Amino acid sequence: MQRPAITALLAGALLLAATGCSSPGGQPPVDGTPTPTPSTAAREASPSPTASLSAPPAKGSARVVRTVAEGLESPWGLAALPDGDLLVSSRDAGTITRVDTETGELTVLGEVPGVDPGGEGGLLGIALSPSYGSDRLVYAYFTTASDNRIARMIYDERQPAGRQLGAPDTVLRGIPKGVVHNGGRIAFGPDGMLYAGTGETGDTGLAQDKESLGGKILRMTPDGQPLHGNPEEDSVVYSYGHRNVQGLAWDADKRLWASEFGQSTWDELNLIEPGRNYGWPEAEGRESGGGDFVEPAAQWPVAEASPSGIAVAVGSVWMAGLRGERLWRIPLAGGKVSADPQAFLEGEYGRLRTVLAAGGNRLWLVTSETDTRGTPEPGDDRILLVEVS
Repeated sequence: MQRPAITALLAGALLLAATGCSSPGGQPPVDGTPTPTPSTAAREASPSPTASLSAPPAKGSARVVRTVAEGLESPWGLAALPDGDLLVSSRDAGTITRVDTETGELTVLGEVPGVDPGGEGGLLGIALSPSYGSDRLVYAYFTTASDNRIARMIYDERQPAGRQLGAPDTVLRGIPKGVVHNGGRIAFGPDGMLYAGTGETGDTGLAQDKESLGGKILRMTPDGQPLHGNPEEDSVVYSYGHRNVQGLAWDADKRLWASEFGQSTWDELNLIEPGRNYGWPEAEGRESGGGDFVEPAAQWPVAEASPSGIAVAVGSVWMAGLRGERLWRIPLAGGKVSADPQAFLEGEYGRLRTVLAAGGNRLWLVTSETDTRGTPEPGDDRILLVEVS
């Protein structure tokens, strides 16, 4: 499925990004919003996304095997059930839906109480408890009228469709909310702990404020409590200096990687270390910080990425691009980016929101055309099964 308008839109957006354009009045631009222009020359002349790397790209591929489901409304978070089916959250409807991955049948489990959608907020990331087989708990990150928070609910398949989610048990509240930059990705790590990527809501100072939960990566117990091994034993803050984190994934050696929206110059992929400062708003991309800031492992002009979800498969990070409308492959070796990233599926399925490892060399990929910023076509939004190498 080709989308012929994509090239011109991306070209213009990159031209504006290259000249350091920002939103009127000095406000941070809304992540993932393209700015059209008829010229393609700027994009063709743009710098390599990882210009400091000299190694040629390792040969890779990404092929859509089939469309698993379609007709989804503003899909955001994705979780894989033990039997192979999927759960997907709707940002704007505030519902969680079960997807039969063989037939594509959609069954709404229920609505998450208290979700207050608006702007980039709503029902965002979801994750299954590490003990899901016994406790049947589904975790959700969502925006309320007063904050962003994380809650867990029992999924009871014995109940009628639409009433299968139990009452939410809030494990963490008080994450700042805004019209933009709400973060929202949650995932359980190899250590069994719950991690969350948050945003600074457009209030850039929150990213450097260690007392705030905004502009951070958080690490907590499944009950939402701080734990030993965090930089501060009484805090869930794991790393800081982030603008808007929407992608979390671990490699085979249990290293944590995170994707992050830039403002007008560079989007980032970061290797996360506890207690480290990732620079925002003092630095965007590979800028000198006097040794105080961690530089990104890879970076992209914002028109080529606007990254949301990431996953690790076959030795690479795979990164979904919203404004960039492509799937990026970032090869890894020894905890470093080992070759220039490669782009796949460029402009074929529109905005890409979430990518999740499906086992072996396969990924689940979620499009994001119905979130008010895309150009929906019949069938949008979709979940795709992608085979990669």
